[in-house]
Amino acid sequence: MVENQHLDLEEIVRDSFDEDEFNQLLTRLTELEPAELALALESMPLEQRLNCWLGLAPEDQIDALTHMRVDARENIFKQLDDTQLKTLVEEMDVDALLELLDELPQRLYDYACSRLDASQRRWLETALTYDEDQCGRYADHDLLILNKNAKVRDAIRLFQNVPDDAEYQDTVFVIDRTGRYAGQIQASNLLGRASHLPIEGFIDEAAPVVEGQLDLDQGSEIVARSGYTALAVVDADDKLLGRLSIGEALENVRRSLESQFMHTAGLDEEEDLFAPVLTSTRRRALWLGVNLITAFLAANTIGLFEATLEQVVALAVLMPIVASMGGIAGSQTLTLIIRGLALEQITPQTHMLLLRKAVAISALNGLLWGSLIAALTLAWFNSWIICAVIGLAVLINIIISAFAGVLIPIWMKKVHIDPALAGSVALTAITDMTGFFVFLGLGSLFLLA
Repeated sequence: MVENQHLDLEEIVRDSFDEDEFNQLLTRLTELEPAELALALESMPLEQRLNCWLGLAPEDQIDALTHMRVDARENIFKQLDDTQLKTLVEEMDVDALLELLDELPQRLYDYACSRLDASQRRWLETALTYDEDQCGRYADHDLLILNKNAKVRDAIRLFQNVPDDAEYQDTVFVIDRTGRYAGQIQASNLLGRASHLPIEGFIDEAAPVVEGQLDLDQGSEIVARSGYTALAVVDADDKLLGRLSIGEALENVRRSLESQFMHTAGLDEEEDLFAPVLTSTRRRALWLGVNLITAFLAANTIGLFEATLEQVVALAVLMPIVASMGGIAGSQTLTLIIRGLALEQITPQTHMLLLRKAVAISALNGLLWGSLIAALTLAWFNSWIICAVIGLAVLINIIISAFAGVLIPIWMKKVHIDPALAGSVALTAITDMTGFFVFLGLGSLFLLA
């Protein structure tokens, strides 16, 4: 096995832009672990990503897809024709089918299933009886199994035949003749034991099990805290479904924490950093709309006293909307950029690409929500001037927030300031001050002229 090269994302992304380095880049990508390969591909803009992915061997293509974020692999599927997709699914096993199930067209999924043998089909059918967030769906079938009547020599023979590159294979899982789980045995517990002894006497009674119906996050926490490299996953009748390894468990825990972090900004942890502009616009527009509702509630509270105020005070009523819309738009961009920096997906070669994308998304969302806010303002205050002022101010502030959301964390990273801690503070200050200045400046220009 080739020794894994150090993962230098900046160098890999730079070489993906260079045709002269393409063949050397492909060689280097094939020497990465699947999770690293997926991260490297996700760090590339769509065109470079597809070219590199197509240059990989089929098994490496599948490994990369199963470790990618949902959005990133969907963007690859969308660019493949039916012939390419059919060739790809011919190489998929049950684990890959389960992982890619939602992204595969039904006809291709049916074609892949038709190529499975009877045991693989039963495995797939059993897994699909569990929800997509349950442990039973993702139980790993690459495990060592023995009947509880087996001898120590049988277990030792299994361990000796484990491939050198196999992971977490220091445990044998024991079942009875009906397939019910009886326990697990660590390889270290068999060292120095007489080969003729039954393995049943060496079962680790302290090892916990993971129920198939258990939520994947909960099951992963059990494995992560157990001290074992893998635990058995069993169904409601205690029959062995497979195992959940410490590697998979820690990856699930990481994804769960990332999901919580991304949701604080109304974003999906599966979003592709280099997704098409319209796709990202649609996703972020929803949360801008939710934020708009809360902003209008705050403005309406102030507006309860509008009957006693003169016309210019309408600007004070509407000010929170301008600042809030810029703040949430900037926060979405800021969160994605901070995640990209933390994962080393962002390099100097992609700074301008990401900035142009962020500005384009913000311009579209600014036009959409600025127009809607302007229409509501017209109905509220019956003033075309105020309507135009707030619509234009919202558009300008959302676009400025895109610049701030991209440039602030990149600059802070460069000067060794943690953008996760200070980025939101700087962003809020910029969007608030800019929003108020633009809004009140336009209001003064048109209303008090």
